[in-house]
Amino acid sequence: MSRRSRGGRDAATVESGESGTAPTEREEPRQRVIEAAADLLGREGRDAVTTRAVAVAAGLQPPAIYRLFGDKDGLLEAVAEHGFAKFLASKTVVPHPEDPIEDLRAGWDLAVEFGLDNPALYTLMYSEPAANSSAAFEAGMKILMGRIRRLAAAGWLRVDEELAAMIIHATARGAVLTWLSLPDDRRNPALLTTLRESMVATVTNQEPAVQAAGPAGAARALRAALPEQTTLSGAEQQLLAEWLGRLAADG
Repeated sequence: MSRRSRGGRDAATVESGESGTAPTEREEPRQRVIEAAADLLGREGRDAVTTRAVAVAAGLQPPAIYRLFGDKDGLLEAVAEHGFAKFLASKTVVPHPEDPIEDLRAGWDLAVEFGLDNPALYTLMYSEPAANSSAAFEAGMKILMGRIRRLAAAGWLRVDEELAAMIIHATARGAVLTWLSLPDDRRNPALLTTLRESMVATVTNQEPAVQAAGPAGAARALRAALPEQTTLSGAEQQLLAEWLGRLAADG
């Protein structure tokens, strides 16, 4: 059970049982606390986010923090989830981009820009593992996997879809955290551009693989299109997906 489950929902249930407060009435002070904590985090850093300071900023008594979140860890986890929701709200989904690779670049740039604009929040987001299972995080992953699937379906994807997602995440996160660790006079924008282009070169082909010799690219493209066809039975699709996976891996 996560800290949030232990300290957030359970504590809120206890509070409801003691006071008869409706869930919608509890949510307003909870959100106020999260926003106050996020503001303190952004302005003064993680050490400034104490239960007392947050309570004062939110106009509540310190015991309210414990009732709503269980402890400081539960509060920080909720702030991390708030960060993923904020990032998700900044994303623009293009269902059918004219250039899937440029769409990939734009998505990577957006993730890096968010991290550079919100350094303390970004660092917290990726230091709270439980936040990586939040609804906002999962929605963001769905957007990323959609980009990757479009690349695969068009024959542009060089590696397996899951590996592509890991590479994209790792390069963006590494770019942000490395940049933030450097003194101002050593922050060279070429670092970000080079990491992005290295990512693009690693996960995509210079030309659509379905136009090149060899079965690997064609296998990836067909595997990406499989969920959209209904001719084969479920068992047949599963078997074909296994065969295509082997062919793609050989490439």
